[in-house]
Amino acid sequence: MPKAARSRTVKDPEGRMPLTEHLRELRNRLGIAVAAILAVTIVSLVFARDIMDFLTDPVPICADQQDPDAAAHRCAVLAQQGLTSPFATYFRVSLLTGVIAASPIWLYQFWAFIAPGLHRNEKKYSRAVVSVGVPLFLAGTFFAYWLLPRAIPVLLSFSADDATNIVYVEEVLDITVRLALAFGLSFELPLVLVMLNIGGVLSGKRMLSWWRWMVVGIAVFAAAITPTDLMSMIALQVPVTGLYFIACGIALFNDRRRRRRDEEAELSDDEASQLDLTPASIEAPERVGSGSLDDDPPRLNGYDDAT
Repeated sequence: MPKAARSRTVKDPEGRMPLTEHLRELRNRLGIAVAAILAVTIVSLVFARDIMDFLTDPVPICADQQDPDAAAHRCAVLAQQGLTSPFATYFRVSLLTGVIAASPIWLYQFWAFIAPGLHRNEKKYSRAVVSVGVPLFLAGTFFAYWLLPRAIPVLLSFSADDATNIVYVEEVLDITVRLALAFGLSFELPLVLVMLNIGGVLSGKRMLSWWRWMVVGIAVFAAAITPTDLMSMIALQVPVTGLYFIACGIALFNDRRRRRRDEEAELSDDEASQLDLTPASIEAPERVGSGSLDDDPPRLNGYDDAT
């Protein structure tokens, strides 16, 4: 066999490989993902100041502490504390931008690592999760950024009469990231419910029966995660509740389609399947001889019903 043919490994059609090959592939894909994040982070260092201005733009900034709006708590003084804080924030913003901007690359590396072990239908569902989950997450982060300029003045209004609001850049970045993650993940709720329905874990009827508890739970979550004003709570509760009912509609439609294909696919745990109760004739039993062995008819395999 030629040397080139021996060095060329045959790929298993089911994605199976030795443990060492799995570890080597994991190392290579992690290396590609980290390299992509570092490359984008280095490029982001050039635009880090513009990114910080974009993230802190929702804060109403006062010219100085003597500004009349500052005394009325309609704005705040933006500040950074310490000598190393500006550089740390600069690098932190660049790294965060690198992780987000390079997400298509490291998500693809993650997908390419697990895809060989999935069946064809699982790959199809995984692609649907990515194609639907990413827009939902981006819509949630957009809502969070839209909410911040309306929520920050409400938070500043609770200040003491003689106090001057000094807001640190690090605090603004923290609340922006936390709200973006909270809104983005909460917008993934309908996707999780639909995937549970497709997997046969939840039926659409059961999901819809939870609507009272779900509406209350979404309201409590929105009140806990958003600032104290009512508008912020409604801004999160209304779209998430609407997405929940859309998920219920998709699940009901999927159950109906599954029921047409298989009548017993949607049986509940305490529901029996349909039985055929049509009467049928029973053949007469075979006679077992009671006399001598010579008078009895031949036995099947040497045995009768008793033995």
